[in-house]
Amino acid sequence: MFFKHALERLGGFIIREMFKMEYSGNGSSDVDSWKEVILVYSSALKEIGTKLEILNDEFQHVHQYNPIEHIKSRIKTSESIVKKLKRHGYESTIDNMVRYVNDIAGIRIICSFTTDIYRIAEMLERQSDINIISVKDYIEKPKASGYKSYHMIVSIPIYLSEKRVDAKVEIQIRTVAMDFWASLEHKINYKFDVNVPRHIKAELYECAKMVSELDAKMLSLNEEVKALSLV
Repeated sequence: MFFKHALERLGGFIIREMFKMEYSGNGSSDVDSWKEVILVYSSALKEIGTKLEILNDEFQHVHQYNPIEHIKSRIKTSESIVKKLKRHGYESTIDNMVRYVNDIAGIRIICSFTTDIYRIAEMLERQSDINIISVKDYIEKPKASGYKSYHMIVSIPIYLSEKRVDAKVEIQIRTVAMDFWASLEHKINYKFDVNVPRHIKAELYECAKMVSELDAKMLSLNEEVKALSLV
C-alpha cells in the first residue's frame, strides 16, 4: 500500500513538475518510464527488507536475540531528487536520476547497540546477490555536526518478466539513540534551511556526545548482563 501511494503521488508530480521545463520527452512513454523506475526501486526495498527479516529471524533462532529493533523505508521525494541533481550540475532527467542519485530508495535499520550495527553490515555483505558499492562509517568518523550512522550504498538485482535490472539502495544503520539525534538534527536543519544559529549547533553537538556516552554505557551494561547470565 505504501509503495502504491508513493508511485501515484510521485509519478504524477514528477511528470507535471520535475520535467516540464527541463525534459522534452514523449508524453505517455515518460509516464511509463517513471512508473517502471519506481516499480524497480520499490521492489529493491522489498527485496532488502525481506532479507533483513530473514536474517533477524535466523539470528533469533541461533542466538535468542534480535539485533534489529525496527526498519524504516522510503522512496526519495521528487523535490529532493531535483535539488540533488541541480546541486551536482545535472539536468532533471530520468536517466540522470537513475545514474547519479544513489539514495532514491532508502532503508534505515535501527538497532539497540553499536555492535549490532557492524553485525548487520557483515551479514548484508555476505549476501551473494548484494553488491556493495560504497561504505561510509560515520560512527568511526562522525560528521562535524556530531552525526553518527553507518551508511552503505548497495545494488541488488530485480528480475522483471523480460529483463534483469540492478537497483541501488542506500542503507543506514544506527542505534535508537543515534536515530533520535539524527531526527532532531534533520528537523532543525529544515526549520532554519541549513542556516542553523551557532548556539543551537553547539547544543546539538553536545547532545551528540551524550548520545555516544549513552550508547557506550548501554552496551557495557548489556555485556555485563550477558556475562552474569552465563554464570
